[in-house]
Amino acid sequence: MTTTETTAETRTGTGAGARPATRGTSAPAETATGGDEVVAAGGRYGEWGELVRLAVLGTGRRQESPEALLDAAAVQTLRRRAGLRPAEAWPRPDPAPRDPRPAPPAAARRRLAQLLAGRTGAGSGGGRRGAAPDLTELLPQWLAAAGRHGYRAPHALVPALLDAARARTDLRAPALALAGARGLWLARLNPDWRFALRGGAGGAGELPDPEDRAGVERLWQEGLFAERVALLGAVRAHEAAAATRLLSTTWATERAEDRLMFLDSLRVGLAGGDEPFLEAALGDRSRNVRTTAAELLSALPESALAGRMAERALACVGPDGVIPPAACDAGMLRDGVVERPPAGRGERAWWLGQLVEAAPLSCWRERFGGLGPAEIVALPVAGGESWREELHAAWCRAAVRQRDPQWSKALLGSASAPPATAPGTASLAERAKLLSILPEGERARWVAEFIRAHGLSEAFQLLGVCVVPWAGTLGRAVVDALDAAREAGSYPWSFSGVMGLAERCLDPAEAERLEAVVARGAGFADPAEAASGAAAYWAEAFQRLVATLRLRATMLSELTPA
Repeated sequence: MTTTETTAETRTGTGAGARPATRGTSAPAETATGGDEVVAAGGRYGEWGELVRLAVLGTGRRQESPEALLDAAAVQTLRRRAGLRPAEAWPRPDPAPRDPRPAPPAAARRRLAQLLAGRTGAGSGGGRRGAAPDLTELLPQWLAAAGRHGYRAPHALVPALLDAARARTDLRAPALALAGARGLWLARLNPDWRFALRGGAGGAGELPDPEDRAGVERLWQEGLFAERVALLGAVRAHEAAAATRLLSTTWATERAEDRLMFLDSLRVGLAGGDEPFLEAALGDRSRNVRTTAAELLSALPESALAGRMAERALACVGPDGVIPPAACDAGMLRDGVVERPPAGRGERAWWLGQLVEAAPLSCWRERFGGLGPAEIVALPVAGGESWREELHAAWCRAAVRQRDPQWSKALLGSASAPPATAPGTASLAERAKLLSILPEGERARWVAEFIRAHGLSEAFQLLGVCVVPWAGTLGRAVVDALDAAREAGSYPWSFSGVMGLAERCLDPAEAERLEAVVARGAGFADPAEAASGAAAYWAEAFQRLVATLRLRATMLSELTPA
């Protein structure tokens, strides 16, 4: 036994017949005798917190030697350990439930292990250097493909999968679905993974069966807020009307912010049967709740609120021009119209926009003599360009809210026309929303035409609403535009966002065409020989894109059952 250990044992009483101390206690500070520096250090510094404070401040301020501080720390460490009492063992947990789903093929399991190990790598996108694929961005695609095949997570990789889901919220739904019951079982044993039990897609396994009315009622009355939100969503998916019935049982006693979240969950499966509940919510004491209820009702063209809004909007807009409302009356306020406009907006224009966006789009055909959406949008608006912009912007919001593809197409106009001359809006964010209403194929063709006419610089938001993988005309348009940008000498980092999207969204079949693009560029075959600057970046970006598409193709083939 060393001198330090002997001294610590003697002074803390941990030798034969000693009475152990409880956690958190320490021996009283003592005065050194006989020149024993270690004991003197322990006595001089006393409690562990004092030692930590001195270590942070530094020994120089107290004229103490570092050796004495370390000796004192050794004494205190031994004291703390000697004072610990063993805790009672926890009961052994029940075995994990069996998951009947098949495990992925061996090659796919190895690929998942590789992706999980590389998930903390460099960021994604064309701004990265090097030609290696970004494993971080391939993990979501692996999880989605494995889910489509109906696989479960390999048992040995469930902990790493839960760690990945904890670090990235966008991975939680597919990762927890793949982890299944075993993942939830593990989450109960590790506080770091408790997020899996807090509702949402990952916590669905903790929810009662929607048919179990007693279990549903008990969780609704006693559960945490996140559990109640998840429960409401599960009940809504099972039977839409049952969700509003459940919500009505506690609606009057819920907090305003909770009522708003619960109300927002009714967007999924919204139908005419929700109208009585939403109509009653128009009288809620919270303005945000009233506004959301009115928005949901306006998405039901047959609702009474939509009829009231149509009457008001038709009185303001017609073939002869626009006459905005003169005041915001009590009826408009109850129906969700916000009285005070944001900075820079006129009151009457603000009220008009809210009336038009909440009115059913079907009411305008008769008002304009039987014309269709494209013809109505093309009409001049008496009163000036500003009223035309206000009217078209409101129609854009109405088309998105009511999910009307005809009006969306009319307001988008031709993809090849300059954005400033768009019939509905020149805003790319609004155009992306309108595009999301169109059928998948029509959406892809419109964006491909836009890219051919205007290039990739303005297309990032539009590409984000296109269905993955980008196949056919859209994939070819993206590859051709990237090639044109390279040949024009553009800086590749200007296209880093699109390049990152292309790595994740292009059809792997485009790799062959991209290899031809790489081969056409002088020096592109070997980035080390490429000129410094833009050429080197383009070389690496294209090679990384090709490598990523090849890896995605291999990854998907590994997941295919034998």
